[in-house]
Amino acid sequence: MNTILSKTENKQAPQQETVELSGSRALLETLLAENVDTVFGYPGGAIMPIYDALYDYSGKLKHILVRHEQGAIHAAQGFARTSGKTGVVFATSGPGATNLVTGLADAMIDSNPLVCITGQVFASLLGTDAFQETDVINITAPVTKWNYQVTDATEIPEAIAKAFHIAATGRPGPVLIDITKNAQLQLFEYEGYKKCSYIRSYRPEPEIRNEYIERAAELINQAKKPFVVFGQGVILGKAEEEFKAFIEKVNLPAAATVMGLSALPTGHQLHVGMLGMHGNYAPNVMTNECDVLIAVGMRFDDRVTGRLDKYARQAKVIHLDIDPAEIDKNVKTTVPVWGNCKKTLPMLTALLQENDHSEWLQKFRELEKEEVKEVIQNELNPVTDTLTMGEVIRILNELTNGDAIIATDVGQHQMVSCRYARFNNSRSSVTSGGLGTMGFGLPAAIGAWYGAPEKTVVAIIGDGGFQMTLQELGTIMQFGAKVKILILNNEFLGMVRQWQQLFHDRRYSFVNITSPDFVAVAKGYYIDGQRISERKDLKSAVETMLDHDGAYLLEVMVGKENNVFPMVTQGSSVSEIRLK
Repeated sequence: MNTILSKTENKQAPQQETVELSGSRALLETLLAENVDTVFGYPGGAIMPIYDALYDYSGKLKHILVRHEQGAIHAAQGFARTSGKTGVVFATSGPGATNLVTGLADAMIDSNPLVCITGQVFASLLGTDAFQETDVINITAPVTKWNYQVTDATEIPEAIAKAFHIAATGRPGPVLIDITKNAQLQLFEYEGYKKCSYIRSYRPEPEIRNEYIERAAELINQAKKPFVVFGQGVILGKAEEEFKAFIEKVNLPAAATVMGLSALPTGHQLHVGMLGMHGNYAPNVMTNECDVLIAVGMRFDDRVTGRLDKYARQAKVIHLDIDPAEIDKNVKTTVPVWGNCKKTLPMLTALLQENDHSEWLQKFRELEKEEVKEVIQNELNPVTDTLTMGEVIRILNELTNGDAIIATDVGQHQMVSCRYARFNNSRSSVTSGGLGTMGFGLPAAIGAWYGAPEKTVVAIIGDGGFQMTLQELGTIMQFGAKVKILILNNEFLGMVRQWQQLFHDRRYSFVNITSPDFVAVAKGYYIDGQRISERKDLKSAVETMLDHDGAYLLEVMVGKENNVFPMVTQGSSVSEIRLK
C-alpha cells in the first residue's frame, strides 16, 4: 500500500492514458506538470538514472550545472525569492545530500519554498553503510518543512505532489524527497499526475477569527502613537498592495525587517527605515515610544528586538502572522491575528477610521535627521581619502534608479547594502537573514537572475564571503548568467573585526584575510572585470559594470577599519542604539 495515500487526498483530475515509465522519467513528468522550467543540480552515482532520463528532457527542463551542491540550493533560493516560484534542486546521495544542509537550514529559517530531490543507494543497501550512503532523512528533519524517502517508484507522483504543496503553501519552506536508486530504475504503470490541494494532516493556514480582527482595529483606532513593523510575510503573501492600503488609510509609520525590504518602496512617504541591530535610528528608538505596535509577517527575531525584557514594554502588540507558532514565541501579543495577511489586512483596513498621525510621524523624521548628521552623511558622502561601502551603494542607487535586484552575501557589506540600497519593486532584495550564511551571495544572485532575467541583478559581496563560493563563477561561465558582481574589499572579515574592535580591545584574532587577484580569477573564467581604489574612478567603474553585456566583476577597495553604525549592542535595548 502506498504509505502516502493514507495521509493525502487530491482533487480528481481527468483520467489520463496509462503508460509504463521508469521512476526517473515519472519524476521529470511530475516536474513538468508542476510547471517547473529550471533545476539547479549536480549529478552523481545514486542520482544517475534521473540524470540519464534528463538527457531526453533538455528541451523542456533547463538544468543549471553548479560547481557545488551548496551553490545549487542557494541558487534555488535566489530563484524562488525573485520569481515567486518554488526552487528545485537535484543532488546525489552521501556528500551530495549533506552539502545541501546549510542551504536547507537557510531556506527553513527564511521561509524559502524549495523542493530538493536527492538520490539514494538501492533500498536493499539501506543501513549497511554502503558507498555514499547517508541517512539524509534524519539529518535533514530539523531543517525541512517535510521530508520523505521513496523506495518504490509508484510513490513518486504523489510524493512530489505533496512536496510542492507543502513547500509553497502556508509559511513556505524547503522539502526534501530522497529516492532510492531502485525506485529511479523501476518501471511502473504511470497514470498521470494529480496536483495536491489538500492533506488531512496538514493545515497550512489557520482559521481567521473575526473577533481578533475587530479587537485589533479597535486598538489601532484608539492609538495615538501607532507603529507598524513588517517582514517578508507581506512579500510571501503577495500582499504588497493590501499592506500599502492599510498603512495609508491611517497614516501609519512603517519599518522593515531585513527580510521585509522591498515589500514597500524605499521612497514611500510612510517608510521610516529598517529595524534591527544595524537598522535605522528612528524605528529602533520609537519602538519603545509607540503605544500600539503592529507586527505584520515578521517573527520578532533577536536581531530586531534586542533585549526582550526591554522591548516595547509600554505598547499593546498586534501580531499578524500565518504561522501560529510565531505568536507569543518571543514577544507577548495583546491581540493575535492569525492568517495570510493578504486576507487579514483588507479585513482590518475596512474597520479602520481614517486618521492623521502626522505629528507622530514627524518625530521619526526628526530622529532621521539626527542619524543623517551623525552617520549617513559621512557614510554616503565621506571626506576621507578612502572609499566607504555606503558611497558605493549610493552610486549604485543613482545608476540603477532603485530598479535593480540586489543579492548580498553576509557581513558588513550586507548591513550597509540593506541600510542604503533603494528598492522600488517587491522581490528585489535577496539576502540570508536568519542563518546569516557566508557564501550565499554569488549563487543566490545566479538563481535570482534565472528567476528574473529581465532585471539587472547585482551581487554585493565581501572579500571573505566571496571566497567561500567563488567556484560558482564556473556556473556563470558555462551558462551565461548576466550577474554583476560587486566585491567590497576591506581586507578583513569585517563584521567579526568590528566586534573585536568594540568589545575585545582590538584583539584582531584571525580576521585579517588575504585574497587572490579577484579580477584575474574572474578572467580565468572568461568574465571581464576591474579593480579600483580611488573615488575618481568609482562612478565610471560602476557604469561600466552595469552597461557590460554579460557578467562582470568589479572589486572596490574600501576603508579597512570602517564600522557599520548605528548599532544595537548585545544585551542592550533597541532604544539604546549607538550612533557611533
